[in-house]
Amino acid sequence: MGGMTLGEVMDQLQSLGHEKVRQVNGRNGAGENQFGVKLGDLRTLAKKIKVNPELATELWATGNLDAMLLATLLMDPKRLSPEELDEMVRSMNNSQLADWLNSYVVKAHPHKESLREKWMESSDPMAARAGWSLTADRMAKNPEGLDVNALLSRIENEMGNAPAHAQWTMNTCLAMIGIHHPQHRERAVGIGERLGVFRDYPVSKGCTSPFAPIWIAEMVRRQG
Repeated sequence: MGGMTLGEVMDQLQSLGHEKVRQVNGRNGAGENQFGVKLGDLRTLAKKIKVNPELATELWATGNLDAMLLATLLMDPKRLSPEELDEMVRSMNNSQLADWLNSYVVKAHPHKESLREKWMESSDPMAARAGWSLTADRMAKNPEGLDVNALLSRIENEMGNAPAHAQWTMNTCLAMIGIHHPQHRERAVGIGERLGVFRDYPVSKGCTSPFAPIWIAEMVRRQG
């Protein structure tokens, strides 16, 4: 399986497609270039193929959503230049793909901090999404050196009118500040209440709302 060609992988992906998944992907902004493969099936296939940077590059270049998602699981982040990764981030318009690229490639890239700083100043929605996602991750795990008050001010001034892709991870950053930094929690909750971003976001039963004040309160409660 590890020696599969691009054509063989594309055939495999097509055979794993589901109409219902295609419909869901379509509602979430995906175009026609997709097969509708379940995320779990993509993970299973990636485990069989194993890391394969060359195949990952070919899959990414197809523009097919399922192939690009699979590519993120086959990449070696250390073999991507900062310029290549920057181009990949800006080339997307799908939130699921952005999340997988961020989780499996961007967060493991040796130049992620310099890219984070660059993306935080970008007007490109997908670059901004990646920058705020990395900043949210630092807020939760490694906040040293970050100006929390300045970030809260940016969120307060910009999140309400931010592009949808960037707004999502700005909100995540707001929640991470409120959850992990008690001294800033009151301000973070207040910003969330005033802006009302995701206040009415639909969530499945048992899931936590992405509305920052609710998200913060629930996570703090769980911390005990």
